Order: sequence, then structure tokens, then C-alpha cells
Amino acid sequence: MSTTINTQPSPDELAALNQSLEGQDPHKILETALEQYSPDIILACSFGAEDVVLLDMMLRINPRSVLFYLDTDFLFAETYAVRDRIIQHYQLQDEQIIQMKSVLTPTEQVTHHGEALWLRNSDQCCQLRKIDPLTRVLKDYTAWITGIRREQSPTRAHAGIVEWDAKFGLVKFNPLATWSDEQTWEYIRTQNVPYNTLHDQHYPSIGCTHCTAPVMPGDDPRSGRWNSSTKTECGLHQK
Repeated sequence: MSTTINTQPSPDELAALNQSLEGQDPHKILETALEQYSPDIILACSFGAEDVVLLDMMLRINPRSVLFYLDTDFLFAETYAVRDRIIQHYQLQDEQIIQMKSVLTPTEQVTHHGEALWLRNSDQCCQLRKIDPLTRVLKDYTAWITGIRREQSPTRAHAGIVEWDAKFGLVKFNPLATWSDEQTWEYIRTQNVPYNTLHDQHYPSIGCTHCTAPVMPGDDPRSGRWNSSTKTECGLHQK
């Protein structure tokens, strides 16, 4: 784990880097990110389609690259299964994959906050099981890599290739920002990348079991997340 203290690039430096990377192939963007920030850069991996693409690309550049995942204790069995397949497929070592959990077990969460918090206050549940663990892991890095694509939702439509993440205090790379869903899946197929089998069951976006539902063809890909409310983001990528 890195112990580097995060420093903020100037707006001009970030703008110049973003402009130079706009339109570049994601592999080239990742090369630049790793060259400039390794070993103080980490991939956020939810084991969704975009993240496994980035993981495959990143390991081709640097087989010792590091990722983390947020284990909310409410993930689908299929998510744990693809995690295990990926570890085996890429022969990842223990130090390359960091599991981040809430400081509260599900039972402790019930004790402190009551039953089914995700139904009564989904924002607080996400804070406890996602945002707080994310904050703990990112404090040790200078930059992180995410699978955000601009076409995923209106809230992501203006994502930069590289930007300053003021919420968590580090540089954020979005190498797949300009890619389409079709490009993502073409890469998975051609490179034989392990993926979550829930994607084959109408789950384009996969989170916790309590807050994720299948999405019918033609519907908003994010509509299966928190579909009983107007919520579309857990807070990881909200400015």
C-alpha cells in the first residue's frame, strides 16, 4: 500500500493532460496514468463489464497493478464468482486485490440503524457500506481509475478523461469515458475477459442484491439500480 500524500495538480496541468488524452485509445490513457502515478494509483473494480475491461488492459501494461473492490456484504453470488474467476485467470496475488468493507457487519448495522436500512435511507446505507470504505482506501493513493462511461447516464455525460476528484482528494482517470456499450462488450468477447454472468440476465449495472433489478432491452441501463426511488448513484462518483 502506498503512503504518498495526495497533491492536487493545477487546473492548467489537468486541463492540458485531459486535452491530450481526449480521443486516445483507453489502453494509451491507462499507459499514461500508470506511467505518471504508479505505484500510487489503483483501479476501482466492481467486477462489472467496464471494470473487467480496464483490469485486463491494466494487467497487460503492468502485471503487478493493484485493484480494490467494495464488499458491501450484500453482493450477488455471481459477483463473488467472477471475482474468483478473475483471480484465477490472471493469477492475481493477495497484495494485488484489496477487499474493502464497512466497519459495521450487517448485524451491527441492524443494531445501530434498524432493519433494511437500504429501504428507509438508501443514502445512509451507501455511505456506511460504500462511501466510508472507499474513503479509507483512497486516502493512501494519489490517483484512481474508474469504469465511468459518458453514455451510462446524464450524471456521467460530462465526465473528463482525467479530472480532479474533489470529494476524495485525488486525480481520477476515466479511460472508457468515450466508449460505447458495444465497444466494451466487443473487447470482452475478443479478449476472452471473465465477466459477471448476471450481464446475460438483463443486469447491465450490478450493485447490491437489495438495490439491483434486471433491466429490459431499451430501458435506461441505470434504471435497475434503486428502482423504487429516483436515486441513480450511490455517491462514489457524485461531485
